[in-house]
Amino acid sequence: MTRHRSPLALALLAALATPAAPALAQETTAGDDRAASTLDTVIVTGTRVADRTVAESTSPIDVITPQALQATGTTELATALARAVPSLNFPRPALVDGTDAVRPAQLRGLSPDQTLVLVNGKRRHKGALINVNGSQGRGSAPVDLNAIPIASIARVEVLRDGASAQYGSDAIAGVVNIVLKGNETSGSLQAQYGQYSAGDGAQYQVSGDGGLALGEGGWLHLAAQAGHQDQTDRARPYLGANPGTGNNPPAGRVVQRFGDPDVDQGGLAFSGEYSPQDGITFYSFGTYSRRDVTSTGFFRPATAPTNIPSIYPDGYLPQIRNDTEDTAVVAGFRGFTAGGLDVDFSYNYGSNDLGFEVGNSLNRSLGTATPTEFDAGSLRSTQHVLNADFSRTLDWGLAYPVALAFGAEWRGEEFVQSAGEPASYQNGGVVAPGETTPRPGAQVFPGFSPGDAGRFDRNSLAAYVDLEADLSDRLSVGLAGRYEDFSDFGDTASGKLSARYAFTDKVALRGTVSNGFRAPSLQQQFYQYTSSSFISGVQYAVRTFRVDDPVAVELGAEPLRAEESDNYSLGLVLQPVDALYLTIDAYRIEIDDRIVLSENLVSTPVANYLIAQGYSATGGRYFTNAIDTTTRGVDVVGTYRWDLDGSDLALTAGYNWNETEIDRIAANPPSLAAIDPNAVRFGRAEIGRITEGSPHDKFFLNGVWNLGNWSFNATATRYGEFTVRHNTVPAQDQTFDPEWTLDLAVSYALDRWEFTVGGDNVFNAYPDEVLYANSSSGQLPYSSSSPFGFNGGFVYARAGYRW
Repeated sequence: MTRHRSPLALALLAALATPAAPALAQETTAGDDRAASTLDTVIVTGTRVADRTVAESTSPIDVITPQALQATGTTELATALARAVPSLNFPRPALVDGTDAVRPAQLRGLSPDQTLVLVNGKRRHKGALINVNGSQGRGSAPVDLNAIPIASIARVEVLRDGASAQYGSDAIAGVVNIVLKGNETSGSLQAQYGQYSAGDGAQYQVSGDGGLALGEGGWLHLAAQAGHQDQTDRARPYLGANPGTGNNPPAGRVVQRFGDPDVDQGGLAFSGEYSPQDGITFYSFGTYSRRDVTSTGFFRPATAPTNIPSIYPDGYLPQIRNDTEDTAVVAGFRGFTAGGLDVDFSYNYGSNDLGFEVGNSLNRSLGTATPTEFDAGSLRSTQHVLNADFSRTLDWGLAYPVALAFGAEWRGEEFVQSAGEPASYQNGGVVAPGETTPRPGAQVFPGFSPGDAGRFDRNSLAAYVDLEADLSDRLSVGLAGRYEDFSDFGDTASGKLSARYAFTDKVALRGTVSNGFRAPSLQQQFYQYTSSSFISGVQYAVRTFRVDDPVAVELGAEPLRAEESDNYSLGLVLQPVDALYLTIDAYRIEIDDRIVLSENLVSTPVANYLIAQGYSATGGRYFTNAIDTTTRGVDVVGTYRWDLDGSDLALTAGYNWNETEIDRIAANPPSLAAIDPNAVRFGRAEIGRITEGSPHDKFFLNGVWNLGNWSFNATATRYGEFTVRHNTVPAQDQTFDPEWTLDLAVSYALDRWEFTVGGDNVFNAYPDEVLYANSSSGQLPYSSSSPFGFNGGFVYARAGYRW
């Protein structure tokens, strides 16, 4: 099916046939003791020009250095980025099944899969997990950022602008480009240990990297890290009525767990090049990681119908064990022809596997014959990409040469859902006392059945062209266009126009206008599963249907279409004195046909319909292009370097204000209205997640004071208010007040050694406690949507050696 794009795309594509100009991209750093120097950093994201620097950008870009990534005690890349980029949100949800293990990050308040992730400029593969529970990013299948070892990273470039015309699908909110270390013989070793002030969550990590020369024409850089994290727990005793009876936990002791999971992780990375002769270079880079994560579900009391007292006399807390394995390899060569054309051919492979095992559980329908450990199945996402990229400079008689880039891409994607062992999903027919029907499948996470399993793939072809030019010493302009054809939903086109005008050396205005798209993920089209879900304290068996399932079609499902966006930005770049750099960028992002996961349709009419179709599920849901949204915001970033007598002080401040409104909610299709006239496909809780679930604003101020061998680092962060809505009861909506955190660290350098002690959230700040009515009778005191988690203060010590 052919997709029709807005007149903007057609106009921009048509304009490519005429003389045009450049598309650049840059901005400031965050949290580095050499903040001012990053203005001269040559960037590779959002531009095809080889020598564009941060200060020359037409689009806002944050350059995050290794020092900034390691300025706090976190060992997770996504957490480090959230502390350095004001528009990036990375909450720490709990009790959300696989999302405990693979948490999603949001840029500019949009969906996690509306941000494109690159490594060395090449598209990163998606994670296998589809987030289907009640967390920020519900319904998304994003990249697993934490699969990339921090030890391997030279810098991260965060392009805060729509870039589908330059990079293709997903780049609606922006682009995160991770640049790996390379072309150097230096290296480092580092060890870190830390623990939360509450006495749990102990963490340790060891890491290292190093480079070596490969003769006179090449080099290889290797990096590795490994570590462990103990679980945290902020759960409290059950305070409800009739403790210890039915589904109610016992009184006076903590039986639930609520916090970060237990994690064992390790990762490797490599990057290398070899030039056998001038004009041609072979290159390759890649990463591998493995992470074993143990989280828990809701406690099953001894007298609950989900328990067998002869197996668990005191009840049980079931566990979900996720084993995630991530592999990525890119290989290619680049060179130039006699005619001045630069060429780059590459092959890009990536895969992400996520296994589900259930422990300390049972299948109630199997009676006393049930196992207590289960293999519940797995998910796998795979990507193959072939790229042919060409570039050259053109002399059009302008002040500077014009940069032309063009190329083509073939991408193949595959999603595999594999069934678990039979006992993990079987209905053994045994009915618990007092019940009328069996409860099949492993408690907390029933396994994927053979009916759920499947292998699905698609491919796409793309072509792009990009022109960038400095029309004068003051004016830079860029024009980009891209056309893509997908095997599953049709074709699409996008374009981008960008410009920067320098009124003086100290004042410049920049802006962009573009449209973009995000193709529906294979997970959103084909994932299906019957899960055990607690909705307002009641347990339901809810089935996620594939959109082409005949039952889903009767409930209103339709073939998914690509999301379409129009992006606008306008920014001011100020450098009033040499040491001060300030940017202010306003943006507007309009998205049509956003793909969301529908509400859990658990009404009696829907349950009766599902039973009549032969399902044991008591509810259903599916993915749908249900809403249009508009997001508005402002980013402000500034850096200042102050040279003092015998020392220097670098200051970095960042602020983001962001607001999303829902412009349209699609009406219920007639088939769903015939089954349940009162059905709500997109309800209060999900509206709240999209419009109010992430902080409306965020501010940070970082200072690094270098005094001889000593370095002092401090970051104060203010997280703005956010709101969590109840599914059905407005009185249980809650808005959480803004909160400040303070991170401190002091380092001492001795020859090649560096020793650091520090604390994150040193004042032990916690978010507001949730209303009692939302706390599972007092057991879950904090919101999983908190942008800085709910673990309290963290102290750590680190020792490193560099050469």
